[in-house]
Amino acid sequence: MYTFKNKISRHFELLLLAIVILLITASCGGGGGGDDNPGPSEQELAFDKLKGDWGITNNGKIELDGGDVAANYVGFTLSFTNGAFTTTNAGDLFPATGTWEWVGEGINQIRTGRGKLVTITSLTTTNFEFSFTKTASNSVAGVSGNYVIKVTK
Repeated sequence: MYTFKNKISRHFELLLLAIVILLITASCGGGGGGDDNPGPSEQELAFDKLKGDWGITNNGKIELDGGDVAANYVGFTLSFTNGAFTTTNAGDLFPATGTWEWVGEGINQIRTGRGKLVTITSLTTTNFEFSFTKTASNSVAGVSGNYVIKVTK
């Protein structure tokens, strides 16, 4: 005969079993199989390509509104470290030194410390092409317009 005492005992056993299953599942990380070390982020991988020294001497270009203006920036170089950059012969395009950061979580735009928004159109380990718009409000000197710059390593 099934008594009240047996019924409580059975509920207690089921509760205890549920707690044990919960503890086992929790100790195994929830069964999700998640990786504790997911690897480098998209921005870290992009920075691995971006870091280092870039120049226009090997098939690089500097265009203003579609016209070649590279002759105005002979010997232009650009070098990136984590959060900083340096330039040579950048004229009025960039300061000799500055800072930069990714815009948001993506890898398509960076912003310089002076607020210039740069759009990355192509980035490999050997080629880097980017564009920006220079307006009267963000230029100290020089020509306003749409710039496209391609540099190589």
